[in-house]
Amino acid sequence: MPPILRQTDQTPLSRLVQRVDAASDGVPTGDTFAAGFPSVDKWLGGGIRSGDLVVIGGESGVGKSALALAMALRMAQDGTNAAFFTGEMSVERVMERVLAIEGRARIDDIRSGALDEVTRSAVGAAAIRLRDGAPVIDVIPYGGLQTFGDALRRTLDVRVAFVDPIQSLTLGARDKAEELAAVVQGLKSVAVASGIALVVITDLPEVGPGRQNPRPALGDFGALGAVKQYADVVLGVYREEMHNPGTGVEGATELLILKNRNGGTGYVDLYFYKQWLRFEDMLDPDR
Repeated sequence: MPPILRQTDQTPLSRLVQRVDAASDGVPTGDTFAAGFPSVDKWLGGGIRSGDLVVIGGESGVGKSALALAMALRMAQDGTNAAFFTGEMSVERVMERVLAIEGRARIDDIRSGALDEVTRSAVGAAAIRLRDGAPVIDVIPYGGLQTFGDALRRTLDVRVAFVDPIQSLTLGARDKAEELAAVVQGLKSVAVASGIALVVITDLPEVGPGRQNPRPALGDFGALGAVKQYADVVLGVYREEMHNPGTGVEGATELLILKNRNGGTGYVDLYFYKQWLRFEDMLDPDR
């Protein structure tokens, strides 16, 4: 395919044109990173882009941390330098979850060592794969956004960083909503300045019984509207079984694309194996 323009300089326009030409020829552009769930990547134009701020939200216990960790794992296995920063668990606890996800094992069985031979072999095979295909896992340092930015710069060559949860970057200001709004704005600035894609996880308030549709909405993300304004992509995790248990929908999950700065909005169907903390794409499972 002939190039759009014959550019020889390195202006922003020429670099963009070169990326468009490369994409037309089937060459990876290097600024888009597949999240590892094909249905999600299709909505996002191939994946998460450099400089993007992505926010994943849901009620407590819905599985949003497991989903974010699964994305980090799949990115790392595809060769993307990914990092997962946790403010709620130790590195060892996160690694237990990694083995549960990849080995399809119950996390309690991993902790106690009560694995049958088949599961033990699966966990062992997962551990071998993860030697060369695991994200960097670290704890969010106390000190707010500036301290986190310093830690991020020390994580060499990271292209996508996950932050779980965003509330770990706050310092306990009296006005929590205002402080969280400042953190959201600051994270977007960090993403743009560094060229790193940031994926942050946030808890959403429980839906009251009087609300007709319990699915997450943009207004639930709070932070004085900062998520709605500054995030490039906003994803809401919804599991019907949490609101209507015992109705035969166990595991069925909707991932709602609530905001997509460069594309459309909608939802994708995922399935959550709670015993393994593992999500799979309903249209392209068993990766």
